[in-house]
Amino acid sequence: MPDTLLQPDRGQPARTIDWVAPDGYDVWLGQQPPRVRIALAAQRFTGKTGAHAIYADNEDVRAIVVAKAAGPWTLARLVEALPAGTYRVAAPIGDAALGWLLGQYRFDRYRKAEDAGPRILLTADAAGIEETLRIAAATRLVRDLVNTGAGDLGPAELEDAVARLASEHGGMLSVTRGDALATGYPMIHAVGQAAVKERCPRLIELEWGDPAHPRIALVGKGVVFDTGGLDIKPSAGMRLMKKDMGGAAHALALAGLVMAARLPVRLHLLIPAVENAIAGNAFRPGDVLRSRAGLTVENTNTDAEGRLILGDALTKAGEGKPELILDFATLTGAARVALGPDLPPLFTDDDALADELLAAGIALDDPLWRLPLWDGYDEMLKSDIADMVNAPDGGFAGAITAALFLRRFVPAGVAWAHMDVFAWRPAGKPGRPKGGDAYALRACFVVLKQRYGR
Repeated sequence: MPDTLLQPDRGQPARTIDWVAPDGYDVWLGQQPPRVRIALAAQRFTGKTGAHAIYADNEDVRAIVVAKAAGPWTLARLVEALPAGTYRVAAPIGDAALGWLLGQYRFDRYRKAEDAGPRILLTADAAGIEETLRIAAATRLVRDLVNTGAGDLGPAELEDAVARLASEHGGMLSVTRGDALATGYPMIHAVGQAAVKERCPRLIELEWGDPAHPRIALVGKGVVFDTGGLDIKPSAGMRLMKKDMGGAAHALALAGLVMAARLPVRLHLLIPAVENAIAGNAFRPGDVLRSRAGLTVENTNTDAEGRLILGDALTKAGEGKPELILDFATLTGAARVALGPDLPPLFTDDDALADELLAAGIALDDPLWRLPLWDGYDEMLKSDIADMVNAPDGGFAGAITAALFLRRFVPAGVAWAHMDVFAWRPAGKPGRPKGGDAYALRACFVVLKQRYGR
């Protein structure tokens, strides 16, 4: 998806897209020549809100879209239907430019690319072009990483992705791999130790920015494939587990947005990258794991591995004394049962942070829904032999107890939010095809800009 798909309008030759408010459609139609009215009538186009039509006018393509406001997906369905060419919208388009770009996204790594040709949009909002392109690129990065098969995306490939980001923005990369994790990051090591040597576990870190600036940490779950471990998943449950590194993809993409915008922060990106594989040395149900924080964890389910690797990563993040930690993880099926695929649960004890994230999500059509860190469920994490279990019996409040587990590894007094993202769209929507996708990414970026923007 080239950056040339969105350009400043300098009067270049372009086809016209008319943007009409629903209550203005009849007036607009009355101003059109008979040939246009006939063309729209032939399509039985009535100007319904959200509808669009493409028609020929004077031997050229023209389009109309009827919409109340410029939401991010207003032009997404239209651009998917348009032929290649350059177009101009005779109205302010705002966030709709993002849908124009993402409506042209295709994941073609494993098949011949569709030759639809570029659809270029000219916009008078030249000041917003650069950031819109960056957000589209960040979304595309999440989609590409999640859509890539696990055979082509292991811990090493995630490390490569972070290395490219560090090189592009002048960040400092550090990686702890394999058996070197055993003492400093024992839970990351335990979860990933059964993988083959080439896919050994690692903690990938990137630091960027002036150390004098406020320190923030972004943490992403990087389970590149999840068999469930010895508590093996059924085949249906394993089918999409290439996406279990979706949290890492979100954290990586958000870090890229922060650095590209040059927000005045000291950024710390942490991605614990593992494959939860099965072998003779796989960690077992009943094992008691030590953590970087010093807490011991009775492993009651090897398929609740994401919270284990995040525990060590969150501990490391907290050691830097950040004022804010955001973590992203494809953590629980319980979150999907509660809220479905489109609505990521948000967990935080910080009411101000919650309000900011929820408001940004509504404004950007990138929503979250706050679920409680209910202290009364903390007792579900009790163990008879260790400081805690990783997965309580009974299955009650699974998303909440997973978030409570993570909270044990976040330093007191640090603003922290946990997003239990799905990272996958089971059914396509305009601008959002079936497959890997970013959730709450734009909302989080806006909140960071509001808090730390120049």
